[in-house]
Amino acid sequence: MTEPQLTGFKYLKKLLPLFQRLHPDGCARDKAGNRALHFDHYCALVLLYLFNPSVRSLRALQQASALATVQGKLGCPRAALGSLSEASHVFDPDLLQGVIGELAGQLRPIAADSRLSDLRHVLTLVDGTLLKALPGIAEAMWLTTRTGTTHHAWRLHTHFELDKSVPLRMDLTDGKNSGASDEKSVLRQHLQPDRCYVLDRWYAQFTLFNDIHRAGSSHVCRIRDNSVFEVLRQRPLSAAATAAGVIGDALVTLGCAGKAKSRPDHPVRVVLVKVQPHERRSHRKGNTGAGPSDGLLRIATDQLDVPAEVVALIYRYRYAIELFFRFFKHVLGCRHLLSADRPGIEIQTYCAIIACMLLSLSTGRRPTLRTYEMICYFLMGWASEAELLAHLAQLQARDEQRQKRPGA
Repeated sequence: MTEPQLTGFKYLKKLLPLFQRLHPDGCARDKAGNRALHFDHYCALVLLYLFNPSVRSLRALQQASALATVQGKLGCPRAALGSLSEASHVFDPDLLQGVIGELAGQLRPIAADSRLSDLRHVLTLVDGTLLKALPGIAEAMWLTTRTGTTHHAWRLHTHFELDKSVPLRMDLTDGKNSGASDEKSVLRQHLQPDRCYVLDRWYAQFTLFNDIHRAGSSHVCRIRDNSVFEVLRQRPLSAAATAAGVIGDALVTLGCAGKAKSRPDHPVRVVLVKVQPHERRSHRKGNTGAGPSDGLLRIATDQLDVPAEVVALIYRYRYAIELFFRFFKHVLGCRHLLSADRPGIEIQTYCAIIACMLLSLSTGRRPTLRTYEMICYFLMGWASEAELLAHLAQLQARDEQRQKRPGA
């Protein structure tokens, strides 16, 4: 690895003053006072790893830290491989939440869908994703598949703010998705007021709906095809709703009459949306998939004053979090974990969130593969700042043309 491959540190420089607060962490155990690699140094190197495709492993990161340009720009010394490996046992990942909070305060809403402008709550997409880890992580070992293959994974429970296109928080648990690591349980622990939580079928738990409502927030959640509900009153459909594929909108009572304690304690409506029938397929041996769909989305919400077509649109935007997971794992390089320990994975996760925020702050746009690649080229000295700005201007012009199209 040579220094010309790692030129350009404009975006990382913005973070160095914020990272200074991390410097004392881990020094209490250093009785001799000779610690060379500090937490702020380690985080800067992790961000270099995330923003540079030439650095794809811990050993490559150690090699990069020996370059004079890296040391001068990031203010960090040459890091020994042992020090980098030890970092997950020494530093406290929770301290990075303060950096994330400060960056989040600087973010401004990105151009959003005007049809969602009247919502009273902030659209917050909630889901979880698995990061494949090393087979030797005993804490991440869980259920076997039908073919007998053992999964080794961590689950990232993510709250994604749609307007700013960045995750608000990511909580790391084992991959079981049961007990303390169940996605519903983790969400329940971190509910905030004034948010509209957009959820998929796994979160369709009526007591969770009650908890969200009591927290001063609202929910838009797809419920299961066999969910039981009693229609109290059908609501009329507008022409816009019909054009959006909505075939039903009704105030309902969810759940069975004999289970009053587990039913919603607030008014709920169910919006029925006609979609292309989809049969989940799997190429895994012995996996027959989830069976055929009847082509209807059943969306339960306590947003009673929102038009039915907007409720359908809100749920459609839920898939933005799936695109983020793809970006997070495949573009930022988080399929490979620098550490097999939970604190190390948390540090890498928080640094990836910071990387996404830097992309938004620097470009004013949602992170995309092409924009990420252009920034990487710029950081490596292969693209000039003028070429990067021209790329962003081209995307802006493309967005403006798309908005002018009928039905956009």
